[in-house]
Amino acid sequence: MMQNLMNSVRRVENLFPGWFQDAKHDHYADYGWPKDLTFQQLYSAYHRNGLARSAVDKTILKTWESSPEIWESEKPAESDAESDIRQRFDDLNLWRALAEADRRSIVGGYAGAILRYGDNQPFSAPVQRVPGGLDGLVEVVPVWAGQMTVSLWNTDQASMDYGKPAMFTFNEAAIRSQYDTSGQPRMFDVHPDRVLIWSADGTIHARSALEPGYNDLIDAEKIKGAGGEGFWKNAKAAPVLEMDKEARLADMARSMGVSEAEIADAMNDQVGDWQRGFDRLLMLQGMTAKTLSITLPSPEHFFAAPIQSFAASMMIPQKILIGNQTGERASTEDQDDWARVNMARRSSVCLPLIRDMLRRFEAAGIIPERDWHIEWDDLTDSGPAEKMDRAVKMSGINAQSISDPLGGGRGVFTADEIRAAVDMEPLDAIEEIEE
Repeated sequence: MMQNLMNSVRRVENLFPGWFQDAKHDHYADYGWPKDLTFQQLYSAYHRNGLARSAVDKTILKTWESSPEIWESEKPAESDAESDIRQRFDDLNLWRALAEADRRSIVGGYAGAILRYGDNQPFSAPVQRVPGGLDGLVEVVPVWAGQMTVSLWNTDQASMDYGKPAMFTFNEAAIRSQYDTSGQPRMFDVHPDRVLIWSADGTIHARSALEPGYNDLIDAEKIKGAGGEGFWKNAKAAPVLEMDKEARLADMARSMGVSEAEIADAMNDQVGDWQRGFDRLLMLQGMTAKTLSITLPSPEHFFAAPIQSFAASMMIPQKILIGNQTGERASTEDQDDWARVNMARRSSVCLPLIRDMLRRFEAAGIIPERDWHIEWDDLTDSGPAEKMDRAVKMSGINAQSISDPLGGGRGVFTADEIRAAVDMEPLDAIEEIEE
């Protein structure tokens, strides 16, 4: 008997979850957050949400503020190989294509950069040696995760590539925009040799950078949408007509040319016509028109919470994410921290994938086998004004040290050290060039 009663209570709890004492609420359902995110939701957030768009694009713009250079050693030799590689990569807009793949990987978790070779082989064939050297690299095509899916896995446990994709399927129409009416969408199989998977870990298993802050994007949209809807309702609110107690319905109906039963419909039509423009006439027929206004709370404080949380999820300072607000600018600390974040992205994400790409090019005969060095400028370096200010301070310290008896009449910094602070050549090097 007791067991049957407990089973009945459990069934009722299952029918009405969250309505009993000590019940655990499903917060995702309560707050309207999706439990599982699909690529299409992340893709739509990037294209429809200003915060998501700003976070992704500003990350890419900072990371790829400049393009890397490929050197044969740790110092530029300006050799024929370096010059040819730089020229060919520029002709193909290779760095721009990789930056676009990086952008798409932030949204979808991973992206693909299809490497199109001039070897007269289908995309589904493995890459052997490609004739023509650098000219054998024809195109680099960035694709979304939703367009590049695994069609075949390597299940051979004796293989070095066990558990990795053995074949991809590229379907251009998978996320084709309704505004894109260009030609016939492409669809074909792609061998892993011919596609560079771009992601945080170099695999297709990486998660989208938008995922941790996706709930915050929804909250921000709710607050913004509710504020806009409230403003619209205030501006578009229909008037409330208050009839005088002395008013006679028969006289009103006669003046409006309708029966008494049709007075309400006639007034609705008249109010609707009046709301369609500011120059319309509203005949009140002895009635008083009033409006029901809604007092809207200021949304700034409510809007700030999801913005701060989303900025934290993307590791981007809030003032950099949304720009200047009330004249405030991002502090030097914010700028420095943002530069360090993107330098870390370069080191942990971009540089390993660029090295992988160079190894592929070596194996295919696109570039000669070398111990290639990837040079990329430092985002944390001081700007020209800061460097000049540092040199001025160094000169001032020298002047004080020379004039101070305790300084021994010598400066703290040499002339070459001060010149190096502003990226100028040492005096000896200039004299050698002049000679």
